[in-house]
Amino acid sequence: MTLQYIYLHGFASGTKSAKAQAIGDRFAKIQTQLKIPDLNAGNFTQLTITRQINQVAAEFINHSAPVTLIGSSLGGLVAAHLGQQYPQVQRLILLAPAFGFLSHWLPKLGDDTVKRWQNEKYLTVYHYGEARSLPLSYDFVIDAQKYQENLLQRPIPTLILHGIEDDVIPITASRDFAKTRPLVKLITLESDHALANVTTEIWQEICLFCQLP
Repeated sequence: MTLQYIYLHGFASGTKSAKAQAIGDRFAKIQTQLKIPDLNAGNFTQLTITRQINQVAAEFINHSAPVTLIGSSLGGLVAAHLGQQYPQVQRLILLAPAFGFLSHWLPKLGDDTVKRWQNEKYLTVYHYGEARSLPLSYDFVIDAQKYQENLLQRPIPTLILHGIEDDVIPITASRDFAKTRPLVKLITLESDHALANVTTEIWQEICLFCQLP
């Protein structure tokens, strides 16, 4: 049976991100296909978690082929909700997953900015994948509010890798998630949110978890 591996990049990122490229190169070396869809879908302005979930689900080969999702940051949150909704998702690898995303991000923007965003409908966000600022609809926030961690109850073998110096999504978010879910293994790393200095360790853990050569 064909095993599918799909990598989901983070918020305001893209298929050419350092992590996507590093992990994609490792999969290529062991001659295993890793799909890396562009979750911006050519329209970052209208991005929502629901749209990302539907886009990735459309990549699944059929209803029986087992899928392993590797998700980074917001891609990790999207992966977790795909795992809840689709039984063929049989393994999750979450890199600094954005659990509690809005509760960490919105306070950093500040109340005034969030209110202005709500009133004006669009907020200018720097998009690292495009290396430019782009507008994002407030619909993103309204949609994201539906995706809470307490909904994630399906038992799926899950590997979480999270940096202890992460100042974007604190490691406590992953610790709290892992605490009540026996199939979740959390590995803490000496790194920040980008996990750029630990790509070798990440790959070793992915190989062990997925029994890759």
